[in-house]
Parts: sequence; C-alpha cells; structure tokens
Amino acid sequence: MKGLLKNLGLILVLVGVVILIACSLTGNVNNNTILGTSAVLLILGLITYIVVNKKLAD
Repeated sequence: MKGLLKNLGLILVLVGVVILIACSLTGNVNNNTILGTSAVLLILGLITYIVVNKKLAD
C-alpha cells in the first residue's frame, strides 16, 4: 500500500499524459472538457507526488 501511495502522483501524471496523447491522435483537441481534465490531472499529480514523497522522506 505504501508503494502505491508513493507512486500515486506519478500515476496521475501518466493518466493525464495518456489522455493528451489520445486526444492528439484522434484529433479531438477542441474539446475543452477533456483537455481541462487532463491538465487538472497533471497538476494534481505533480502536487501529490511532491507532497507524498516529502512526507514519506520525513
């Protein structure tokens, strides 16, 4: 469980990247909902990664 928690931020970032790649490949780059969701996942993943790894290091 601790390993999954440690990698949660990275998983969120990768899900956001996969969504962006899928949108790019399908040509669906004008849908703001999908692009906004992927941007939120990227930012949330980065923040989660930093906070969780800082707490686990202490």
